[in-house]
Amino acid sequence: KGLSPLMRSKGRTKVKVATLEGPVDVELPKKRTTTVIVNLSARVGSICDNQLGGWISYRMSKSALNQATRTMAIELKRQGTHAIALHPGTTDTGLSKPFQRNVKEGRLFPVEFTVESLIKVVNSMEEENSGGFYDWAGKALPF
Repeated sequence: KGLSPLMRSKGRTKVKVATLEGPVDVELPKKRTTTVIVNLSARVGSICDNQLGGWISYRMSKSALNQATRTMAIELKRQGTHAIALHPGTTDTGLSKPFQRNVKEGRLFPVEFTVESLIKVVNSMEEENSGGFYDWAGKALPF
């Protein structure tokens, strides 16, 4: 089972995340009262940050997701919902296996680290962050 690309955090207490070792339950913050829609994007979806080219379809899909995130943030603000796009970094999953040899030392993250980091970022988001694009450490990224 997978999670929908648009997951509302309101009402959930934990999520199940697939890892190489098997599923892991991750607790969600209990204090958040605002619903946050989180879209998992990637830095390669940044038009401003594209210095290498390649991966045309993947880049296009992530750029479109970033645009959808910004548009949803504008529309959903009326009901008090925030929307953000997050770049999780290169995470040690099957998806990244073919590219891991090119990842700089210390930049291949365990799944647990990525999930915990992204949840911290989501929990730190305020209204002014809605519609933004952020990495796993909460750093704003250019569109």
